[in-house]
Amino acid sequence: MVFLLRRLGFYVIAFWACITLNFFLPRMMPGDPVSRMFSQVQAQMRPDQVDALRRLFGLDDRPLWEQYLAYIGNIFRGDMGISLSRFPTPVSEVIASQIGWTLLLGGTALVIAVILGNFLGILAAWRRGKFLDSVFPPLLIFVGSFPYFWLAMAALYLFGITLGWLPLSHAFSTGLSPSFSFDYIGDVATHLVLPALTIVLVSIGGWMLGMRNTMIATTAEDYITMARAKGLRPARIMFQYAARNAMLPSVTSFGMSLGFVVGGALLTETVFAYPGIGYQLLTSVQALDYPLTQGIFLTITAAVLAANFLVDIIYVRLDPRVRVS
Repeated sequence: MVFLLRRLGFYVIAFWACITLNFFLPRMMPGDPVSRMFSQVQAQMRPDQVDALRRLFGLDDRPLWEQYLAYIGNIFRGDMGISLSRFPTPVSEVIASQIGWTLLLGGTALVIAVILGNFLGILAAWRRGKFLDSVFPPLLIFVGSFPYFWLAMAALYLFGITLGWLPLSHAFSTGLSPSFSFDYIGDVATHLVLPALTIVLVSIGGWMLGMRNTMIATTAEDYITMARAKGLRPARIMFQYAARNAMLPSVTSFGMSLGFVVGGALLTETVFAYPGIGYQLLTSVQALDYPLTQGIFLTITAAVLAANFLVDIIYVRLDPRVRVS
């Protein structure tokens, strides 16, 4: 419990530091978002209207410390400001409308890659030198070394254009209304296959190789030798003794990857025109939509910190030595 409280305190401080940087960095840039917005649309407005918009975006003439305290209060109320590129939609609504698709795509691909990659790594290390250990690691690392956009375009050309098996873009078919029907869920799953498949192909080799190397070191430990001497079943030794301890580095990597899932797979969503936070972040940066960019960065930061705290809790369960550290 003491360990978790210390870690929680660390994450609270880290989150406060991220909020502070998120507040000051845009204000250190030349110009302001209001001037940028009106230079794009070439709008003519009265000075009082411009001042009202500046207050709306938190850019009034108040002292910086007052703006900072107001910004902190707004963050904890869920008010991240108004999006410039999608004015007058609040930033929180823009993020909420996109984050579900990002979690669906990134989460599905991550879970498949982690489970399949770790399982293959366990088997490859346990049967070291056999076919699985000799062929799969170099093959998957070779596939993962290709530029992602090349794999994505190759998958689009092969499965979407040439064979016509899978749709080319978007999260669901045009004209289909979102619902909990089998038709809609099946259509979403069909559109998910190609982008998720390319992410899995790129990342699975790293998961397999990492687990294989850790597993090889674990199988050389004395307690594995003792378990074998006791005559325990090989499957029990492999999963309950070796794999459980070899899993700790993978748990850390999974926690980091889980946090960054919220950031979206930028190239994935761009190539497949898949709606999500990653594509929305690219759009907001191109449009100099500072409030939306700040909101997305803050969301990603909160997700990464929450995922790492979840990993700390899992660590306490998997490794009892952490409880007394």
